[in-house]
Amino acid sequence: MTTFLQAVVSGLALGTIYALLALGFVIIYRATDVVSFAQPALMVFGAYWAMYFATVIGWNFWVAVVIAAVLGAVMGAVIERLFLRPLVGRPVFSAVMVTIGLDIVLRVIVDDLLGINQRTMGDPFGLQTVNIGGITIPQSDLAAMLGAILVISALLVFYRTTKYGLAMRAAAFDQEAAMAQGIPVGRMFGLAWALAGSMAAIAGTFISMGNSSLSRSTWVFALRALPVIVLGGLDSIRGAIVGGLIIGVAERLVAAYQPGAAPWLGAGFELVVPYIVMLVVLLVKPYGLYGTAEVQRV
Repeated sequence: MTTFLQAVVSGLALGTIYALLALGFVIIYRATDVVSFAQPALMVFGAYWAMYFATVIGWNFWVAVVIAAVLGAVMGAVIERLFLRPLVGRPVFSAVMVTIGLDIVLRVIVDDLLGINQRTMGDPFGLQTVNIGGITIPQSDLAAMLGAILVISALLVFYRTTKYGLAMRAAAFDQEAAMAQGIPVGRMFGLAWALAGSMAAIAGTFISMGNSSLSRSTWVFALRALPVIVLGGLDSIRGAIVGGLIIGVAERLVAAYQPGAAPWLGAGFELVVPYIVMLVVLLVKPYGLYGTAEVQRV
């Protein structure tokens, strides 16, 4: 039972980070109908700045996280204005290819900044753990979980109660109707990319805390958020949150039990779990758990 509970708690911590990453994908998709493949690069770039300010400059870790989030937002907004805004009205495929190109360019730059060695994040947790009811939990997992919950909660409040949040929801629902009501849709596109860049930076920082580290391969983690958004529904904020928790818990449970129960599946099989869960759900619900089903008349 202890192993099960520890895997669930660890999975929830991982799932909140997945949800944070997935929300960036969903926000951009809802605003622009584009799946942004630049998120992995934004995630690593943001984590790099958090590491730089915390370890090289020597600032307080949480101050470094806030600065990285701001820089991630600025980078997301700049990318939208310079590279995506000119493609408005063009085929969606063109915008998707641009995001892939941007991801490659940005990752080459950040790989050069990182070098070949792994970088520690400079967080105050290290390998320290806490014991809760017989369950040993890394402090970095608890911090990541609480931090992600705080950010997600702030995003939901922003979406539901603020003027800009309501404007973003209106633009995502119907761009032409929003423009008719005086909503600057282009500005909402930029805001969507800024929010996504900020959340990617925070997620990248949380991923690299504790006994993890920041390296050239960290960007691969963001690809595991793709099954989350497909599972939850490409246009569903609630789906991103629920899907992230499901994938995180499933991955950690498999990591805990598969080596003893089915060692023939090989080491690292838990990395395949997000895609297996996604495929199983899509067989039953093709648009994901909470995605909007498209109806086309022929």
